[in-house]
Amino acid sequence: MAVNGSGASVAVIGCGHWGKNLVRNFSELGALSAVVDYDAATAEKFAKMYGVDALTLDQALASTAITEVVIAAPAEQHAQIALAAIAAGKNVYVEKPVALNMDDATQIAEAAQKAGCVLMVGHLLRYHPAFEALLAAVRKGELGDIQYAYSNRVSTGIFRVEENALWSLAPHDFSLMLALFDEAPNHVEGTGAGWVTPGIEDEYRVNMTFPSGGRAHIFASWLHPFKEQRLVVVGDKAMAVFEDTHPDKEQKLRLYRHGIDRSAGKPVPVKADAEALPYDMDAEPLAQECQHFLDCCASGASPRTNADEALAVLGAMIAAKTA
Repeated sequence: MAVNGSGASVAVIGCGHWGKNLVRNFSELGALSAVVDYDAATAEKFAKMYGVDALTLDQALASTAITEVVIAAPAEQHAQIALAAIAAGKNVYVEKPVALNMDDATQIAEAAQKAGCVLMVGHLLRYHPAFEALLAAVRKGELGDIQYAYSNRVSTGIFRVEENALWSLAPHDFSLMLALFDEAPNHVEGTGAGWVTPGIEDEYRVNMTFPSGGRAHIFASWLHPFKEQRLVVVGDKAMAVFEDTHPDKEQKLRLYRHGIDRSAGKPVPVKADAEALPYDMDAEPLAQECQHFLDCCASGASPRTNADEALAVLGAMIAAKTA
C-alpha cells in the first residue's frame, strides 16, 4: 500500500458505479476522509465501510479539514461542483468528461489557474502501465512515424439514458490518440446511431486527421456482441497492439516488426512474430491515477491529464458530435 505522504484529506463526491472504485483507492492510499452522495443511505454505507465521515456536499466544501475533492457525480453536475470546490480552495479531481461544453470547461480551467488549485481530469487509460510503455516506445521512435491508429471500445451494455456512447466510452480513446500523435487534430468527423433509447446513440464512429499526416479512428459501442478494448498503432517501422481485454497480461501489449519488401517491383509484406513489450503488470491503473493526483497536490506539479489536456479532448469530442 502506498503511503499518503502529502497530508491530503480527500472527499469523494459520488459513490456510484465508478465512484465506489475511487473511494476504495483513496482509502487504500490512506487519503480518504469523507464520502458524499445524493442518497444519504449510500453515503452512510460507504462511510461505515471505510471508517470515514458521510457529509453533504456543502459540509465537505465548508470543511477546512478537506483539502481535495474528487468528483464522480453525473457529468452534467461536474461544472457546478468543480467550480464550487475551487471557490472553496480545494484541489480538484473530476471524472471524465471535465464538462459537457467548452464554456464550462474553460471556466473551470481558468478558475483553477487563478486560485492556484490542482485540477486533474480522470482520463484513466493515460495511467495504464501498458499504455505508458506503448507511449514511451512511440516517443523513442521505435514505431517510426505514426501513420494511423484505431481504437475499439465495445461491449454489451451498460445502456445509458443520459449520454450516448461517444460521451460515455470514447473520452479515454480521444485522450490516448492525442497523446500518441502529440498534436491537435486538424479535422474531426463523427457519426452515430441509436436503437435502444430514442435520441441516444448506441454506437459512434470518429475519424480524425492530424497536421503530421497521421489518422485516427475510434469506434465506441455498447450494442455489441462481446467486449473488446483494443488500440492498434501503425508506424512506418513497426506496429503495436494494446489489448486491455486480453486474458493474458503478457499479451496485452505486443509489438509487430513487420516489413515491406519492394525488391520485386511491388510491395510484399514481410511478417514478423509478435513481441511482448514489458510493462508493470501488477500496477492497477486507477491506483496509479489516484496516486498521481496526490503527488501533484503535494508538489504543486501539473497533472498528466491537466486542464489543457482536458480541453483538447473535450474540443475534439464536441467536433465529432457536431460534424
